[in-house]
Parts: sequence; C-alpha cells; structure tokens
Amino acid sequence: MKLLPLLFVSFSLLASAAEKPNILFLLSDDQAWGDYSFMGHPHIETPHLDKLASQSLTFKRGYTPVPLCRPSLASILTGLHPHQHQVTGNDVALPQEAGNPQLGRKDPRYAEKFTEVTAQWRKHPNWIRSLKESGYRSLQTGKWWEGRPVEEGDFTQGMTFGTPDKGGRHGDAGLDIGRKGIQPIKDFVQASGDQPWFVWYGVFLPHTPHNPPQELLNKYLKKTDNPNIAAYWACCEWLDQTIGELMSFLEERGELENTLIIYTCDNGWIQDPERLNRFNPRSKQTVYEGGIRTPILFSWKDRIQPRIDDINLASNLDIWPTAAALCNTPLPEGLTGIDLTKFAEVENRTTIYGADYSHDMVELGSPEKSLEFRYIIDGDWKLIQPHAPRSPEAQPELYNLKNDPHEKENLVARQPDRAKALLSKLNAWWTPKK
Repeated sequence: MKLLPLLFVSFSLLASAAEKPNILFLLSDDQAWGDYSFMGHPHIETPHLDKLASQSLTFKRGYTPVPLCRPSLASILTGLHPHQHQVTGNDVALPQEAGNPQLGRKDPRYAEKFTEVTAQWRKHPNWIRSLKESGYRSLQTGKWWEGRPVEEGDFTQGMTFGTPDKGGRHGDAGLDIGRKGIQPIKDFVQASGDQPWFVWYGVFLPHTPHNPPQELLNKYLKKTDNPNIAAYWACCEWLDQTIGELMSFLEERGELENTLIIYTCDNGWIQDPERLNRFNPRSKQTVYEGGIRTPILFSWKDRIQPRIDDINLASNLDIWPTAAALCNTPLPEGLTGIDLTKFAEVENRTTIYGADYSHDMVELGSPEKSLEFRYIIDGDWKLIQPHAPRSPEAQPELYNLKNDPHEKENLVARQPDRAKALLSKLNAWWTPKK
C-alpha cells in the first residue's frame, strides 16, 4: 500500500539520546472502533479525543490481537500474542464442583489459579518493568489484572490492591479513576519533580455499568429512543470528558511539550439494544471488526508530525516498540510489533494476525485448548478461521474490508483460492495443536 511521498518525511524528533518524555497511556475499555466523532459516528460526541486525534499520528485501522480484556492488556504489556504469553482468558475455569465459574471466584482455588496466571505473565519482559529500569516513576490506575501493581506489576505506585483474597480481580479500587475524578493522577504528576513519569490510565469507561451522569444520559436520550443505547453512548462521552480533564491539567502545568500521549482500546463493543450492560454478537469476544478494531493514537507536541492514516494497519502489539523508540528505552528481541514512526515499515507491513479464546482459560500453558478462532488481515482482505475442537460447526469467513467494513458478505465460496492462500499465511504464523 503506497501513500504520497510527502507523508513519509520522518518525525521531527529533536530529543537527545538521554532525554525521556513523560508518558500518558490512555486505555479505553469496551468501545467499538466507530464510536467516536472523529471516526464518523453520527451521534456520539468526543471533542477532546477529536482534538487529540488531529494532533496525533492516528491509525484508523488499528487492531487488538485478542478481543478480551485481560489477554489484550497482557499483549500490550509484553508485546506478545496470547499464545506466546499464555494469558488467553480473563479467568481460569474452575472444576465443575466449584459451581458456576464466575460465582466460583469465592472458591480458594480461584485465588490460587489467579496467582498462577500472574506468575506466568511475569516470566516475560514487559513495558512497565522496562520503564522502571530506565528511571521512570509509574502510576497504575483503572483496569489492571496482574496482581499487585507495585510487587507484580513493577509500578512505583498503584490504586489497585490486586489480590483475590481482598476481592481483587481486574482493578478493584483502581476502577474509581475517571468515574470519581482524576485526583490521584494529579497528585502523582505533581510529586514527580524532574523525574520522567508514566501514567497507566486504564479507565473503566465506557465499560459497564453504563451509569453515566444524568445530564449526559438526558443528552443522548434526545438522540435515540433506546435507553440502553443512550446509556452506552453517554459513557463514551463521559470517557472523553475525563480525557479532556487530563489534557487540561497537563496543559496548565506546561507538561504537554514533554509528554508522549498514547491512546487505544482493549477490545470492541456493540451495545445490545434490548439489554442494558450487554453486548451484541460480532463485538467483544469475537474477531469481527466490532471486537478487534480500534483507533491507535500517538501524540507528542512539536515532536510527532500529526497525520491521519486510514490505509495502513497498526496493532496494539506496536505500542511498546513505538514508545521504546520515542523514549529511548530498551526493547527485548523477538517482538513482532513495529515502530510506527518508521513509515517504510508501516507501509511494507500488509498483514497482521490475532485470535479469540474462551472467556475462561481451559488450561494455563495450553492456549490451543481455549482457542476458538484465528484471524488474518492482509491488506483489504480478512480471513476468520475457526478452531475445530472448540468451534466444530463454524465455517471459514472471508471479507473484503474496503468494500464491506461491517462484514456482511462472506466471500469464501466465491474466492476459494484467496481463502486458501490466506489460510496458508495464517498457519505459517501459528498452527495450533489439535
């Protein structure tokens, strides 16, 4: 895919080898790729993210390698696919005698399994540890799965206590951030002095519960007759408002000139019109566009040339490699993500991959036992390949995303040779055990 040559002028990165910018990592939670005004939504208003996108290197064709919270975050942090870091689901399934796996969190075995998953994740190098070793102070807020933020997560400070015996699972007390203000972030930044800082803003928005401020809900009830959709739309703007508050705070402190701002989402969401706090098929926990696509933004005032890219592919696996290049921090070998500031690499990479797994991990260390679907996007084409042991009745699906971005027409029967070629590439990437 070719872009105009002008677009391939490198960034105006004036930082010396020793300079390290602050990093504000903005992570939306359960939001569809089109649910922003800058992405074309006719009703949802996101003025602060619109402004940020206009000031950023913005990839409209960004993707997560997996459409579920915990494995998605683990992939951002390690730069690895779930079958590599082994965290494929939100929980480990408990034996049947423990009852419903979700209710089984009260079973002592849940805490044991939860800790095993965190220990598995920590076997790999990760972004936060790299920043710590590079002299950054770091703060965890919001969504966080992997244990205690300081002890297991390598943060300097954290809002989450992160242990199952205290009710911790995916953020606990940290989930108040944004919904109840951003004061912990302000306090942390103000106390950082001259030391570079990193803030993990894993805000629990627009994630359920969809209980936005009444003023916002009333606004969107004027845009739709469906109260469930209105509540979700309002939470999308609520997220935007919290980001606006963060941006204003940094601007008032004069921090924007030395702060790298990154935005992405963990996975998608399509609101079920009939049920509050529930998602439709073809969104979260699926490899359709509604589950895996997200805009990805990088902004650094006067250092990154703003540009909107709606052609080339980007992945959440690219976040750590790109940030490492911009911040002069080390990166482990063997990662498949690329530095998105290197335009030639962006242009030359035409293929990305990912997979979907069961919500609860069948067996830690055996990702293929939880695998349901794999996907490959090659240019404008996308193949969804079911994993027969867990999806025996599903059939392969082939879509032209340029002509059919909402995946309505399966072209497998009409283009079997193309589907076969894409499957060959998919298997070359990862062939799971049967």
